Amino acid sequence: MALTVSKTPTGSEYKVKDISQAKFGRLEIELAETAILIETVTALGAEVRWCSCNIFSTQDHATAAIARDSAAVFVWKGESLEEYWRCMEKALDWGPGGGPDMVVDDGGDATLLIHEGVKAKEEYEKSGKFPDVNGCENGEFRIVLRIIKDGLLVDPTRYRRMKKRLVGVSEETTTGVKRLYQMQANGTLFFPAINVNDSVTKSKFDNLYGCQHSLLDGLMRATNVMIAGKIAVVCGYGDVGKGCAVALKQAGARVIVTEIDPICALQALMEGIPVLTLEDVVSEADIFVTTTGNKNIIMVHHMKLMKNNAIVCNIGHFDNEIDMHGLETYPGVKRITIKPQTDCWVFPETNNSIIVLAEGRLMNLGCATGHPSFVMSYSFTNQVIAQLELWKEKGTGKYEKTVYVLPKHLDEKVAALHLGKLGAKLIKLTPAQATYISVPVDGPYKPPQYKY
Repeated sequence: MALTVSKTPTGSEYKVKDISQAKFGRLEIELAETAILIETVTALGAEVRWCSCNIFSTQDHATAAIARDSAAVFVWKGESLEEYWRCMEKALDWGPGGGPDMVVDDGGDATLLIHEGVKAKEEYEKSGKFPDVNGCENGEFRIVLRIIKDGLLVDPTRYRRMKKRLVGVSEETTTGVKRLYQMQANGTLFFPAINVNDSVTKSKFDNLYGCQHSLLDGLMRATNVMIAGKIAVVCGYGDVGKGCAVALKQAGARVIVTEIDPICALQALMEGIPVLTLEDVVSEADIFVTTTGNKNIIMVHHMKLMKNNAIVCNIGHFDNEIDMHGLETYPGVKRITIKPQTDCWVFPETNNSIIVLAEGRLMNLGCATGHPSFVMSYSFTNQVIAQLELWKEKGTGKYEKTVYVLPKHLDEKVAALHLGKLGAKLIKLTPAQATYISVPVDGPYKPPQYKY
């Protein structure tokens, strides 16, 4: 399956749902402050090719505006997995003599595609064999291997050229960072990486305050149910879970947390939130939200026990916190699509239904428009700083093939840049005060180990 693209009058490639929505998209961008990252790096002189990190996350009118005005865009809301990975491949394709020089990643899929492409090329040179597509059990990874195989047949050196040319990657998410550290540990990381996710101005703001806003936005757009009075189970009480629990409590829900970590569990209890197991509450709760970053959190045997019209959704880790495969293959189960990304699943034994949002993927992206742009600006400022740092230091040897975190003074700078918009004014340490607590007058004000 080849991806057919169009071109703007200036020759920029794109594949979007409807380019005629560009005018509306531009008005929305100016109102909601979206497209911050793309248009910032474009303004700094970068040539950008862009695809999505999630098959449901795109705002089609905004992508039309970006395609018309700023960058090569290959994305639309509701892509199939095949289309998603084809768009990823196209975004990485600058032609025989082109880039990319840098990758801004969100979830690690672009990084994964490059690494797997190089791995496949090296295996072919060694054994004469392409990836065993049919022998792969994971359906999505089968697509990845097929795309790599097809690409190598057309251009055998493409992934090796990327490996040689790439200066580095900056990674946005918990999942993507986990993959980077795994590659670092086994010695397979091809280029330097900056872990943006663990900047305080990302993890404590995007993950906490972003989810605090966008969880309820997604629930209300998808179902419009009354949240007050309902029993809501939040699986996991990390930063994402904390934001979700606060939002649900503020909306009047009776919140229960599930946890494996005794420290997180104790934090929930100190906030007045009961900590129980999923088995304790599965038949009583009205709303279930997974936030853990792990897999196999809500399984089909749990869903069978839920009350009629219980809502099941994920705002944590891509698409494997909820057992969608088990649900989709359950004998006799019936799927009724109410609207895109809102499905009722009816179990044959009880005729009870559950409502699953965004097919188990990130519901705030699938059912709403993700986090508000202002909180995303914190994350994207970190991304831009990381990109500038990697590019500035290319060829100096400062950054090796390992994973780095931005230093504390840059974290504080990101926060400071956003204070004026909110009308904040900081006080200034005197030299005597700074000496007393052993920090510089101008910061950083906390040691690296400080837990915010």
